[in-house]
Amino acid sequence: MPTTKTESRRRTDARNRTTRSERTNGADECPECDSRLRRDEEQTFCESCGLVVSDDRIDRGPEWRAFDANERDRKSRVGAPTTTMLHDRGLSTTIDWRDRDGYGEALSNDRRRQFQRLRRWDQRFRTKDATDRNLQHALGEIERMGSALGIPDDTCETASVIYRRALGADLLPGRSIEGMATAALYAAIRQAGIPRSIDELATVSRIDYLEATRAYRYLLRELELPMAPPDPLEYVPRYASTLDLSNETERTAREVLEVGMEAGVHSGKHPVGLAAAALYAASRITDEYLTQEDVSAATDVSEVTIRNRYQELLELALESRDSIEAA
Repeated sequence: MPTTKTESRRRTDARNRTTRSERTNGADECPECDSRLRRDEEQTFCESCGLVVSDDRIDRGPEWRAFDANERDRKSRVGAPTTTMLHDRGLSTTIDWRDRDGYGEALSNDRRRQFQRLRRWDQRFRTKDATDRNLQHALGEIERMGSALGIPDDTCETASVIYRRALGADLLPGRSIEGMATAALYAAIRQAGIPRSIDELATVSRIDYLEATRAYRYLLRELELPMAPPDPLEYVPRYASTLDLSNETERTAREVLEVGMEAGVHSGKHPVGLAAAALYAASRITDEYLTQEDVSAATDVSEVTIRNRYQELLELALESRDSIEAA
């Protein structure tokens, strides 16, 4: 039977599509319209006609569903991610403190006593080395101080890495664990640019201010940590919020500090004291009622320091403003 023109055209188009599909298999062209293909995590499709060339049918999620956090924790069969905040990086097995089996039923008396012995021996084997005991105590101190000061977790992780470097460089002999942990945390705070002074860190540490500063200088010198000078501008927003100052006063305090830093006033001065003096000087410029006693209570800086610093900053700011107006 003779073939019609319509059937011949259909066969030719089918062969062309097959040839084009074979030619562009694995390429970036659509087998239907020769447009560009786009790939995501689930499928490969054409940007022009929407043809789905390949589809990833593998479900990479869990085989169970959970509708709240408790159900997710109960069904999950994986542990927490590794972290440097634990002396073993979280890779060891932890025996649950609850005396219940996998079905949630209470253990018998014999089983309970057995698991108490297992927990005791597990704890002993996890910290059988002096280095592990040192790390466990130091990282616990870093976590405690970071929690008391509201330090972010990533900064505490950085502090744990710095302490591990100090331990590996054998810097601990002759120094207390608390002192080196405090120094490592302050070094991480300085690197992250968080407005926390070493005075505040000493209040939550188990050592005094003098030992903390000595340990910090020793740590910087031996590990050769790159550390920029403290910036008083970092403390202005924090204390301005504590004193409930207006945006105009905070902005003026930053301008006063910037003028003083250009003149070199900040050299050798405590950054918190300069920030406190700048806030008080700004309040005098903007006519916002603020006493030296209020600033001293909020920043933990003596009134004498504020008086000595703010006069110099205020004079430089007024001179700079007069020169700008004259120009």
